[in-house]
This record gives sequence, C-alpha cells and structure tokens, in this order.
Amino acid sequence: MPDTKPAQPDDAPRDPATEITRLIGIMAALRDPKTGCPWDIEQDFASIAPYTIEEAHEVEDAIQREAWDELPGELGDLLLQVVFHAQMASEARIFDFADCAAAISDKLIFRHPHVFGNESRDKSAEQQVRDWEAIKARERAGKAERGTLDGVALGLPALTRAVKLQNRAARVGFDWPGPADVLSKITEETAELIEARDELGPEAQEEEFGDLMFVMANLARHLKIDPELALRRANAKFTRRFQAIEAALAAEGRRPEDSNLAEMDRLWDQAKRDEKAGS
Repeated sequence: MPDTKPAQPDDAPRDPATEITRLIGIMAALRDPKTGCPWDIEQDFASIAPYTIEEAHEVEDAIQREAWDELPGELGDLLLQVVFHAQMASEARIFDFADCAAAISDKLIFRHPHVFGNESRDKSAEQQVRDWEAIKARERAGKAERGTLDGVALGLPALTRAVKLQNRAARVGFDWPGPADVLSKITEETAELIEARDELGPEAQEEEFGDLMFVMANLARHLKIDPELALRRANAKFTRRFQAIEAALAAEGRRPEDSNLAEMDRLWDQAKRDEKAGS
C-alpha cells in the first residue's frame, strides 16, 4: 500500500518529488483490481476526459475569482487527472507518468533555444512568438501534419477552437485585413440568420447561427479579445444582476415568478446603475 499520510507536518515545506511519488502510489492503489475503488477501476480514458476538462475550468475559475487559497486544491485536482490517465496508460503498457513529464520537459527545452541553447535572448516578445510558431510548425511537420489546420484539437471549447483555426489560416494569408472588414461580415451573417429564421427550417437556422458565432470569434481575434473569457465575464455579470433582481424581490417577500418582465427589467437597470456607481 502507498503511504497515505502526509510526508511532513502541514506547516513544513513539502518535497515535490516525494509528494508526486505518493500521489502516483495512491492512484495505483485506487486502480488495483482486487483491493481498489470500484468506481476508479471501471474508468477509462474516455470516461475520465470530461472530468479533466472540468477540472481545468475550475482552475481557471479560481484564478478569475482570485481565490488563491482554493487554487492549490484546484491545481491538485487537475494534477490528479494527469496521474489518472498515466496510471491507465501504464496498466495498458502504453506509457507512464515519467513519459508524460519527460515529454513536456523535452518540449520546453526544444521550444526555448534562447534559454537552453545557443540562441540569443536579445529579441522582442513578438519575435519570440514568431520563433515559437516556427518551432511548432517544424514539430507538426515531424508528425506528418501537412494541412494548415491539422492538429487543432477537436476537444477544445468551440470558441477557442474557432480562434485557433482562424489563427492558423491567417498565417498563410487567409484573413480579413482588419476589424472593419469583420464587422461588415457580421452584418452579412446577421442578415442571413434573419432570412433563415423567416424562410428556412431549424437546420438552416443552426447553420447560420454557427456562421455568425464563428465570425464573432474572428472579430474577437482581431480586437485581441479572448472570446471565452469575454463570455465568461458576461455570464458572471448576468448572474450578479439577476441575483440583484431576486434579492430586491425577496425583500418584498416575492420571487421572480411573482413579478413580470417590465418590473424585472426596471430592477435590472437599477442593478446596472448600482454596479456603475460602486465601480
């Protein structure tokens, strides 16, 4: 059995190698066919993948909230996902945790010749980005990824993947010159969505809506906005203001379903004014 006790008292510095070894041992014990946890034993790569994505989002959420006391736990949850996948791979004799660590270490060294090699560090951030992309292009060539869009992960959030696809296409010159051109395309796509709503069926409406979202992602790229982050912040703003509506109604012993749209719209505007006054 692995050592399930903390390697040191809570107030003492912890040794990363010791803690990683302990975590790997705990995961192996959880997956033991005879003595492990039935749930952990039943899992496979596909069933665990959604949890991996979820944990990454929870890390991002803690960072956005600046919940620094929560961040170690959230990062630990994310690390567990890596260890879980590595354990399953080890059991299948595909790879193990050491292979994962070695792969990223080798990649970082290869992609930073100005730190670990003979290249000069005397370059701008923009030049470093260009060099980074050139190195990644060589890596893709080594993987037989010949198409411009090859290797953009299918499992990315849709808005993030849209931006990555557009960035790839832009590298070979397939891009609008500037935001004004993208805004014109948004007007065009909006008109096509209205036409689909009025004259076509649900499938056409979904297609045109997708086209509009794709162009909106492109506008974000041209404006140097992260569309995922922008939408998350819009979600948070909506949540705050709707909760303010609920609080105002609750003060009168009522719930939203006891109100109407006109009243809730007035309360929304008040919440908006209160936010601006407090900022």
